[in-house]
Amino acid sequence: MVGGQVEPGFERVVEAFAQNFTERGEVGGAFAAVLDGRPVVDLWGGVADSASGRLWRQDTAQLIFSGTKGLTALCMAMLIDRGLLGLEDPVCLHWPEFAAHGKHAITVAEIVSHRCRLPGVRTPVGVEQFLSPQDMAALLADQAQETDPRADFIYHGVTYGWLCDAILRRVDGRSVGRFFADEVAEPLGLDLWLGLPAGLESRVAVLQYGPDWGLSPLSASDPFPGDELWASIYENPPLFPPALATLWNSPALHAAEIAASNAIGTARSVARLYGALARGGEIDGVRLLSPETLALAHTQLSHGREPFGNEPKAWGVGFALQTEDAPFGPATVAFGANGAGGSAHGAWPLQRVGFSYAMNELRDDPAGDERVSALLEALHGCVLDAEAIDTYRR
Repeated sequence: MVGGQVEPGFERVVEAFAQNFTERGEVGGAFAAVLDGRPVVDLWGGVADSASGRLWRQDTAQLIFSGTKGLTALCMAMLIDRGLLGLEDPVCLHWPEFAAHGKHAITVAEIVSHRCRLPGVRTPVGVEQFLSPQDMAALLADQAQETDPRADFIYHGVTYGWLCDAILRRVDGRSVGRFFADEVAEPLGLDLWLGLPAGLESRVAVLQYGPDWGLSPLSASDPFPGDELWASIYENPPLFPPALATLWNSPALHAAEIAASNAIGTARSVARLYGALARGGEIDGVRLLSPETLALAHTQLSHGREPFGNEPKAWGVGFALQTEDAPFGPATVAFGANGAGGSAHGAWPLQRVGFSYAMNELRDDPAGDERVSALLEALHGCVLDAEAIDTYRR
């Protein structure tokens, strides 16, 4: 049930990927890696839909949850690269309505590094509003900053996307999804969308909860009873309802643009994107960012321990950075954006590697997801292995 190919010297990655199915209970997934601009790993396997038995195929696409934030971060960095946006710009310079309720001093840097104290939406909303970035941005513009001290440094799980999208619309005129399609996906030839075209719905893998879902605070049912800050972030509407079909598996959500959490694509395409970022912002003659802006994009703007997840987080210009918990594998320097349930997407700039792991069973083991850690350990070992590198160079 495993398909695909690897370059000579990367066979250990195939072994780790196969073991995900034989030893770690994987349902369906894909893993890809690009080394110095060249694809070296492209694997897929399992089933895309457990109910029907539909197999995971070469063109199967997967919703990557917060892996989406990396796409949005790139779009914001591209505006900076073009001189259209500055990190120290007050947000209201581009979005005047945002100044309401004393928010006139909030900067773009605070938005992209999760420090703007707007982690959730206080006004009760339903799914229809949740799927409208303009509606959600308007609510945030008319909302005061949180006074809860925990909001000094807190993950803006979904609001990050609405805030960035609103800024980009006013600076460029396009939404994040349209900008990404025009400026990134089309030039690089990516099967990667923020706002899935209707004709591609049949390619999308069906998400399901794993047996350990709900073990951590971020997926548990009402882990902080009566906590209004928690409820505004994760329960308005509930981000992980009992039936995934009511939200994340619905065609309506797939077609929407939620710039923090609903990009859909192949691991192959996400790895190619990060492959470009891992080698200075260019791949196959297409330049996304100047080396200087790319370096800025993964320069640390904030670092701390997230109060609800109780884990270290570090942020650059929208990109998550490597921390002591090593969310991006063994590489000492890494950046990207991982997704709920176990997906991982990022760049190792010192090794010039971009990678992506996407799967359809959401897991929540507090000790860490062995599926992705095994793949990244194997990939890192192959990249550092002299024989693998010599084979690649030949």
